[in-house]
Amino acid sequence: MLRRLHPEQPASFEFTPANLEWAKAQMTKYPEGRQQSAIIPVLWRAQEQEGWLSRPAIEYCASLLGMAYIRALEVATFYFMFQLQPVGSVANIQICGTTTCMICGAEDLIEVCKRRIAPTPHTVSADGKFSWEEVECLGACANAPMAQIGKDYYEDLTPQKLEALIDAFSAGQVPLPGPQNGRYASEPLTGLTSLTGLKGSGEDLNVSAQRARDLGETVRRIDGTEAPILTKWLRPSQSADQQEGQDGRPGQEPAAAKPVVEAAAVADAGKVVSAGDKERAADAEGSSVAPENDKEDKG
Repeated sequence: MLRRLHPEQPASFEFTPANLEWAKAQMTKYPEGRQQSAIIPVLWRAQEQEGWLSRPAIEYCASLLGMAYIRALEVATFYFMFQLQPVGSVANIQICGTTTCMICGAEDLIEVCKRRIAPTPHTVSADGKFSWEEVECLGACANAPMAQIGKDYYEDLTPQKLEALIDAFSAGQVPLPGPQNGRYASEPLTGLTSLTGLKGSGEDLNVSAQRARDLGETVRRIDGTEAPILTKWLRPSQSADQQEGQDGRPGQEPAAAKPVVEAAAVADAGKVVSAGDKERAADAEGSSVAPENDKEDKG
């Protein structure tokens, strides 16, 4: 499928300070000169900021990573995770239309989207809140039909339930994700057929739904305030993020990390000295034995 940039483009794009800091932290995952390997997460963060990828955003990310514009454009147009046109301010509803979901009623869900949002996919609704598209398999076949809204899966849908979800999102609510028919997770609709003794012994919600309830706002785009920026892949001498899990910023040496580094350096030096001493001792021993061997040979 040929994917093109949207005909209407904003004048410019620039990361917020928080997102720029996050992007630069991702670049440190790669050796010097290989920063362009971070193109996918950096493009994704740009999309999280604006909701979609514009040409200025793609070119900005390319410049940040020191790569040609066309290389960044190739990535953005290849992966369907990147939206190349504006999306709804509240949510872009992705309806799974692959075999299982299609058999179980995905086409009816698409009709709801056509009627409630826009007649065609990748089109923003009249109120600007929603857009929709049909996507390939999202891997929740046991709970078909389903849709991804924001970061979460809404499963076991019917047209009526999808309409209710749209109404709730439009009103500023964040409905609980997961199965929408009372099912706990992806067990058979007729009930458990194995591990029946564990029924009712766990939490009220499956772990994914419980996590979404704890976060409370899983449809909102990520803006950099959700969690501290951690760079655990860097050594303590390169980053203030220590192996013990303390937070920091690239380029800052934590005081607590210095003794660890110094101790490791001393230990490494000790190993080198020990190895050298052993080698010299072996050479000396060989030298002292050599004359005796010469005498034996002469005799």
